[in-house]
Amino acid sequence: MANSTKADLIVGIQWGDEGKGKIVDLLAQKYDAVARYQGGHNAGHTIVVDGTTYALHLIPSGVLNPDAINIIGNGVVVSPEALIKEMKQFGDMQGRLFVSENAHMILSFHIEMDKAKEKMRGKKAIGTTGRGIGPAYSEKIARAGFRLGELRDIEKLSDRILEYFEHNKAICDAIGLTCPTKSALLKELTTYAKSILPLLANTTKMAWDLLKDNKKVLLEGAQGTLLDIDHGTYPYVTSSSTISAGACTGLGVSPKDIGNVTGIVKAYCTRVGNGPFPTEDFGDEGDRLRKQGHEFGTTTGRPRRCGWFDAVACKFASRINGCDQLSVMKLDVLDGFDEIKVCIAYEVNGEKIDFMPLDLEDATPVYKTFKGWDKTEGARTWDELPSSAQEYIKALEVLCETKVGMVSTSPDRNDTITL
Repeated sequence: MANSTKADLIVGIQWGDEGKGKIVDLLAQKYDAVARYQGGHNAGHTIVVDGTTYALHLIPSGVLNPDAINIIGNGVVVSPEALIKEMKQFGDMQGRLFVSENAHMILSFHIEMDKAKEKMRGKKAIGTTGRGIGPAYSEKIARAGFRLGELRDIEKLSDRILEYFEHNKAICDAIGLTCPTKSALLKELTTYAKSILPLLANTTKMAWDLLKDNKKVLLEGAQGTLLDIDHGTYPYVTSSSTISAGACTGLGVSPKDIGNVTGIVKAYCTRVGNGPFPTEDFGDEGDRLRKQGHEFGTTTGRPRRCGWFDAVACKFASRINGCDQLSVMKLDVLDGFDEIKVCIAYEVNGEKIDFMPLDLEDATPVYKTFKGWDKTEGARTWDELPSSAQEYIKALEVLCETKVGMVSTSPDRNDTITL
C-alpha cells in the first residue's frame, strides 16, 4: 500500500565534508523526524547556531530542533562510548533520540584493530580515521558482529566477545591485540547498557509509522558519494553505502518511500585521507582554499586536501543519487579569487572523456576558467550575489545537469539563499 507521505533525503555528492550538517539543521526545523542511515562516528557535522558551534558525529542534525525526534538506523555502526559522550552536549535524550536495536556496535578492540591494520598497510594505507568503522562493518558482513540489542544480556554478550577473541587468536596475536578479561568486559558493557538501553527501538517500524501518520521525515547520510563502498574511488572508500539507496537498507524504508533528494556540494572540492583527487591543487591556491575554508576534519582535525570543483564527478554523483536539486555550500570561500577553475572533462590515456572512469588515478582534469568576484559572504538573496558569482552557479547547474536549490554564503544558519 502506497504511503501518503515520502521521506526527503540529504546526501553528500563529493568526498564528504560538504556541509550537510548546516543544510540538515536548516531543513530540520520543518521536519518531525531526522534519521541517520549509515556510517559511524568517523563522520562529522559542524553546525553553528547563534555563535555556538556543535560537533555531531552520530546524533542526527535534527537534535537542534526541540520538536524533532532523531533516529539512528540499523545501517549505522555505533560506538556506545562516542554516543554517550556526544549526548552530554544536549542533556536528557530519552524520547528525543531512538537507536536501532539492530545497529552494530563498535567496541574498544575494533578501534585498536583498525589502527593496527592501517599501520601494517604502510604506504598503501587507506587513510582511515582509525575509529573502528571498517572492522565493525567487516564483522557485520562476516555475520560475527555485535548488535546494540545484545546489551540486554551483557553476561551472554561478554561470553560471545571472549569467543570472538578465541576464534581470532592468530590475527589478534599478529597485530598485538590483547584479549580483555571478563570482568573488564562486564564493566565496560554495564556502562554502555545503562545509557543506551533506554534509547533502543525498532527504528524500521518507527519510520514506517511516521510516514503512515503523514509525519515529515528527513533522511541524513554521512560522508559522500565518492566514498561509497560500491561506487566510490575503491579501495579508498568507507565501508558503507553512502548513496541515497543506502537509506533503504540502512533504515528499512523502500525506494518508493523516498521523495525529494538534495545533493550537497561545496563550491570547490576537498578530500580527507588517501586516494585519487583529480582537481587537487598542490600550490598556493590550494593552501588558500584550505585557509579560507577552515578545511580541517571535524572528527580528526586533519588538514583536508583542497582543489577545484569537479563537475564530471558531480554529474555522476547527482545521477546515481537521483538528485532533484543541489545545495552549493561555502561559496564565500571563493571570495577574492581572480579566477576560478571548474573541471569539465578528464583526459585519460590521451582521450578526453566527460564521464567518471572506473579508475580516477590516471585522470587529468580539463578545466574551464570563470571570472572571480569580491564578496559573497553573508549574502541571503540571489540579487546580493555579484554577477560573476551568479554566472558560476548557473554554469554548475548546466555542467552537473541538476538545478541548484540553495546557496550557502557562511557557516551561519541564516546566511543561505533559497532559489
